[in-house]
Amino acid sequence: MKGERKTVLIALGANLTIAISKALGGLATGSSAMLAETAHSLADTVDQVLMLVSLRLGEREADEEHPFGYGKDRFFWTFLVAVVIFLAGAIFSIGDGVMRLAGKELVSGSLFGGGQRIWINYVVLGIALASEGTSLARAYRQTREAAREAGYGLVEYVRISKEPTTKMVFSEDSVAVAGVLIAFAGIALQQLTGNEAYDAGAAILVGLLLIYVAYALGRDIRGLLLGEAARPDQRETLRRTIEAHDEVEDLLELLTMYVGPKSLLVAARIDLVPDVDSDRIEELSDEIDAELRDAVPEVENVFLDATPGSATRSGSPRRREAPSPPAAPGSRRPRSKSTRSGR
Repeated sequence: MKGERKTVLIALGANLTIAISKALGGLATGSSAMLAETAHSLADTVDQVLMLVSLRLGEREADEEHPFGYGKDRFFWTFLVAVVIFLAGAIFSIGDGVMRLAGKELVSGSLFGGGQRIWINYVVLGIALASEGTSLARAYRQTREAAREAGYGLVEYVRISKEPTTKMVFSEDSVAVAGVLIAFAGIALQQLTGNEAYDAGAAILVGLLLIYVAYALGRDIRGLLLGEAARPDQRETLRRTIEAHDEVEDLLELLTMYVGPKSLLVAARIDLVPDVDSDRIEELSDEIDAELRDAVPEVENVFLDATPGSATRSGSPRRREAPSPPAAPGSRRPRSKSTRSGR
């Protein structure tokens, strides 16, 4: 968590510095692309503040009202980040660009002579590129290290990761660097041709880029807020781990759900072979519990319903119901081993 907080703080400092520089440059020259980038950096700055809030709130321990902890707070605040990117960044950027193309301005005029000060844009964009590059390098190193530990390539890890903080900072910084390059191209083309459409077009492109980021981020977080299951490869690993025991005749049902970025809940209904005594059921449940946590490190809460001689062998249809968890546990790692057979 300290590494994630440091990454966010570096990004926050970089974005705040860049936002101020871009705002001064945009007001001094009246550049649409520069003003669009100002909105982009301001949105990123607010996002980093929200991420710091999410890290603090998500660290709270489980309690009676929230027995599985506050991990989903991280998802909620990240969803707000997507909203901020869309409203504060994309809408302003596209609106300013479209108004400039129509011959109007959201922010009219410029300070200090406008076109005579075009060099200010290049200086500001150079500073922005250096600052965003530093933040991106930090996010890249942390994301690459996490991907290596998880056994995935960088791109695949960013796509499948449930950790919103580092993933968001890495994505934001990548888009920020792209946005600076787009703004640089738009301003340069305007200066070379005298056609303001290039500057306005750059602002619109930055806005469209932000819309894509907001959509992609919101789509991923939506699934986690709704209770997304473990990845298919994780579910297959959990299934194999349970079925590897000789006493397990059939895995009737396996339910999983992420309750935090690195907190996975597992509930399983298991059909055991006949004549397994209650002592062995207790031992087997403990073994499976420990093995599931070793097989998939994200597993934090395990609920097992192990039943010898279930109704499925007597011709009754299987019931598609989740195993009933016990009353709210007092710790973050509860274990339930419900055995309807003679406990």
